Amino acid sequence: MADLFKTKPIPPLAEALRPNTLDEVIGQRHLLGPGKPLRVAFESGRPHSMLLWGPPGVGKTTLARLTANAFDCAFIAISAVFAGVKEIRAAMEEAQHTLNQHRRRTLLFVDEIHRFNKAQQDALLPFVESGLVTFIGATTENPSFEVNSALLSRAQVYVLESLNEQEMRELLERARSKVLTELSFEDAAVDTLIGYADGDARRFLNLLEQAASAAQASNSSVVDTPLVENALSMNARRFDKGGDNFYDQISALHKSVRGSNPDAALYWLTRMLDGGADPKYLSRRIVRMAWEDIGLADPRAMQIANDAALTYERLGSPEGELALGQAVIYLSIAAKSNAGYMAYNQAVAFIKQDQSRPVPVHLRNAPTKLMKELGYGHAYRYAHDEPEAYAAGETYLPEGMREPEWYQPVSRGLELKIADKMAHLRELDQQARAKEKGKKS
Repeated sequence: MADLFKTKPIPPLAEALRPNTLDEVIGQRHLLGPGKPLRVAFESGRPHSMLLWGPPGVGKTTLARLTANAFDCAFIAISAVFAGVKEIRAAMEEAQHTLNQHRRRTLLFVDEIHRFNKAQQDALLPFVESGLVTFIGATTENPSFEVNSALLSRAQVYVLESLNEQEMRELLERARSKVLTELSFEDAAVDTLIGYADGDARRFLNLLEQAASAAQASNSSVVDTPLVENALSMNARRFDKGGDNFYDQISALHKSVRGSNPDAALYWLTRMLDGGADPKYLSRRIVRMAWEDIGLADPRAMQIANDAALTYERLGSPEGELALGQAVIYLSIAAKSNAGYMAYNQAVAFIKQDQSRPVPVHLRNAPTKLMKELGYGHAYRYAHDEPEAYAAGETYLPEGMREPEWYQPVSRGLELKIADKMAHLRELDQQARAKEKGKKS
């Protein structure tokens, strides 16, 4: 039994390959290359508080540890998922003890800092301000929204990026040279592993471990595609249903539709569905796109978007997702107009700052004798009784209010005809008003 407890556990591949120096870090060249911000910070000789913002598995924890080593700081790591004010105070007491007894500064690393509430983040402030600790926070969420302004102003934000395919292959070669020395990997299998990892280095190394275990179990020295697909469960793409990645992909879908690129729109739609996005939410967004970016240029777009949403409600997944895909294609190729969207927004803005103007008397309803005696509805012209079913020269806005001309149809799709119709009606108005003016003179 004693021998059992003396045996050292085999570290996971991700831990075995954790970099010991900046030069060993794979990825983040925009921050760690010669003359780049984090490289310069390391070479400055003086640590500073920072926020490392990026997706999972891109080296946030590694960079925090390397910072502590580079500046000979004691390292305390806490997770905002499990810690609270009590743990923060305990960490600060430990940092004070280290400073008093060993004359050594402490680097406090807070993983998932966005999980701390305002009170917990505020508890860090006095210690960061006093210099007792150098603070490094890691977050997958936009610090602008998730970190309070007081703490944000005291830390430099560095944005980390997912590893690209070339960097993933570099990581594979390092794993093969140091740990997986007896294995070879077919190119197609590597492509599959990189696709499953989705830019996450830690996930990639975990997948390599699973593949290596499967190869060992089958007495094979070659990792091929069938072995990878049999060994690994399907992994959804990185997709945070409530975070920045979610809204970035929604934005990309909407802008692809607006930009009339059906392939790009399908890419983002299917990627979000693959990642676990709620199809009902996507169907609502698709309906919104139809009204915002197509409008009256092609009213069929609204109908198709609504029909697609209804089809999904009836069929569910995966059958109903085809309707969403075809709706996205139609919206992408439809004539575009934001004239209605812009007109509505201008009207809303005007009403918010304008006074409450009375309804013109001739437009008021007159259901009672008194109202009729007061002139309600008097001189109202019933449009259907007029030539072309249009009361030329009539006014419908409050007295003294100029025609705002908010709605300006574009010269595309059905709105081209709408623009012609509006121009004709304005010409009739001008003729009627000129005629009325001639009578008065």
